[in-house]
Amino acid sequence: MDKKTVAVAMSGGVDSSLTAALLLEQGYEVLGITMLLTEEGRSETVNVAAGEEPDCVRDARKVADALGIELHVADFRQAFQKNVIDYFLSEYAKGRTPNPCVICNPSMKFGLLMDKARELGADFLATGHYARIGQLPNGRYVIKKGLDEHKDQSYALHRLPQKILSQVLLPLGDMTKEHVRELAEKIDLPVAHKAESQEICFVPHDDYKAFLRKHKPGCLRKGNIVDDAGTVLGRHEGVPLYTIGQRKGLGIAAPEPLYVHKLDMKRNEVVVGGNQSVFTNGLLASEPNWIAFDALEDGMEFGAKIRYGKREAKAKLSLQADGLLRVEFAEPQRAVTPGQFVVFYEGDVLVGGAMIEQPIIY
Repeated sequence: MDKKTVAVAMSGGVDSSLTAALLLEQGYEVLGITMLLTEEGRSETVNVAAGEEPDCVRDARKVADALGIELHVADFRQAFQKNVIDYFLSEYAKGRTPNPCVICNPSMKFGLLMDKARELGADFLATGHYARIGQLPNGRYVIKKGLDEHKDQSYALHRLPQKILSQVLLPLGDMTKEHVRELAEKIDLPVAHKAESQEICFVPHDDYKAFLRKHKPGCLRKGNIVDDAGTVLGRHEGVPLYTIGQRKGLGIAAPEPLYVHKLDMKRNEVVVGGNQSVFTNGLLASEPNWIAFDALEDGMEFGAKIRYGKREAKAKLSLQADGLLRVEFAEPQRAVTPGQFVVFYEGDVLVGGAMIEQPIIY
């Protein structure tokens, strides 16, 4: 039987590097693909036209050489600008808080990169995500949480369609980060001790405010910080520079702690209130993607996570006549944020998710 070919999305980090090494050990034909996404990265700016390569490409090349596999570099800068960076800037300009990783996965990693993998003759695409792929008795493919609860990345994969899930391999889903490091050291991978980065890959030094000032300055207009009655309590430097639930850095004095609970771009106001103002009973969401089933049945209950890193909360789901998904929590949740995503679980199975449009109080 012919060997299956796997294309590994190699970012130059330890997770994707070990993914390639493990698949080689399992007998696959392995090739690497590194995406060139932007010239403005976390800690460096490179001139691609002058032949400069970012660290991610150089590190991925070292690993590929060490493993004896081919590495292909895919220049996706134009598509990444349109699909991810422009989305990121546009959402902030609307007073919303984007999650670029969630958008990048279906459009770039498992979109254009998957297309490139097929073009190179690969049967599967593998990544270093800490999540698992499973299959239900009805044949549907599902995403399951990674066994390392501190590293589980299933949340960011909830927009992937069935046709993609059937061709994805996630070898690290059953491992802890510590075990990954140990294996990388054991086989002497060149990036075994490379520091991990949690920042947005295209925002230098994780300073999104500086990124907005440089690339979308028109959305930053000085205005008022007000309470629910409209009383002016202070001034802000631009609505997108604030986040729902924020307390520090407001520059206002009050007898009780005040928190941001609304960003109003139309009125150019940051609205604050007491602690209770940040809690809501539910939310409305758009563009749901269901993984475990074709369509939602009203009244279904799942564990809901309103942001990566948040704990799940029991919630009842229903579809409104206007097509929006209504999510009602068993207990009020803090800092429901438009632009973020709500993701649903049944045990360790990722059921689906949707984009948060607004909190609701009833």
